[in-house]
Amino acid sequence: GAEELELLERLLGLPGGNKYGVQGERKVPVLQTNNGPGLTGLMTIAAHLVRQARKDQLLGSTAEEKAAVQQWLEYRVTRVNEGSSKEDTRTILKDLNMHLEDKVYLAGNIFTLADILMYYGLHHIMVDLTVQEKEKYLNVSRWFNHIQHYPGVRQHLSDVVFIKNRLYTNAH
Repeated sequence: GAEELELLERLLGLPGGNKYGVQGERKVPVLQTNNGPGLTGLMTIAAHLVRQARKDQLLGSTAEEKAAVQQWLEYRVTRVNEGSSKEDTRTILKDLNMHLEDKVYLAGNIFTLADILMYYGLHHIMVDLTVQEKEKYLNVSRWFNHIQHYPGVRQHLSDVVFIKNRLYTNAH
């Protein structure tokens, strides 16, 4: 939560220095604001930072895009969390793989906040996948590789390696 928000701040070119905390068992991120009550929740704070950076296009341009971004942010918060079981992880990767079959980005043809936060949320999973698993979820792998090379997204996170093509098929 808080680390993702700091990565997002840097990506958006915000000065940083926000104070993040967590609350409750589920460690919901909280942003302490100087004026008024703090903001709670990954989606809420992330959208706030995007607006603060005046990069509203990351929230979608059309009503459909905005709804799709919202949908994937909700999916990210409700389904993709640190403590996902192997079974949950497989389901998430299957869902995303099907969704990304005919799309470049989660919300269709534009890079949005949904791609950024899903990338941060999946990074720890993708790092641990075997070559075979990455090939099984080819659309997710393609999308993930594209997002990690998007300027400013990856930052200090490790580069996840994908084998582009096999030079030799199961040779002799």
